[in-house]
Amino acid sequence: MKEKLLLIEDDTAIGRIVKDTLEQEGYQITWATTGLEGLADFQADTFDLVLVDWMLPEMDGLTVCQNIRWESDVPIIMMSARKEEEDKVEGLQGADDYIAKPFSLEELKARVASHLRRWKRFAKKEIAEDVTSFKHGLKIDWQKETARLEDQELALTQKEFALLKLLAKNPSQTFSKEELYQHIWQQASVDETHTVTVHIKALREKLKDPVKSPYYIQTVWGKGYRFIGELL
Repeated sequence: MKEKLLLIEDDTAIGRIVKDTLEQEGYQITWATTGLEGLADFQADTFDLVLVDWMLPEMDGLTVCQNIRWESDVPIIMMSARKEEEDKVEGLQGADDYIAKPFSLEELKARVASHLRRWKRFAKKEIAEDVTSFKHGLKIDWQKETARLEDQELALTQKEFALLKLLAKNPSQTFSKEELYQHIWQQASVDETHTVTVHIKALREKLKDPVKSPYYIQTVWGKGYRFIGELL
């Protein structure tokens, strides 16, 4: 089966060359030209590796990497014309590798192959838990994308489950309303954060999660929300 790669590059000439080169190596390539488009593609499919440019419209490459890391450990290679050491260090905060433009296509192919070999070994060893149980009766089935409270399935909307999944997969990490809106709704606007508030309120009600003494979703005043559910 062909490995599936996600390429996020807004420069048409570079994107075309990279896509054609990697397809000749037998990889299946999905090419996005903006950060938000790339994030949407990543969330809609399963990929074995991501190649992302730093300077992208709508959402920069560092933010794309951050959003991907909230969901997956898939290898990420950052591509950038920024060559200073501090740029590379910053780029590697979210990515696994950094390759400076202009780069050799042979070097790119070698790096892609190397990361895919390691990812395959990691994926074989990783045992994913289908269901995670928390105190106070919450169980989340990651494969079926359902949640149960005291063995009663919750009627969560797609967005509500997506919020719960993101928060629960990253326990104790505080997410701002802007980050939640960009990640879940895949929109760059920060003027619609009230939408997040409404959905968090609905989710809490379905979880029977008291606002003042929460079991699962805690408000961090002035910052956002974080998941504090205790594992069983």
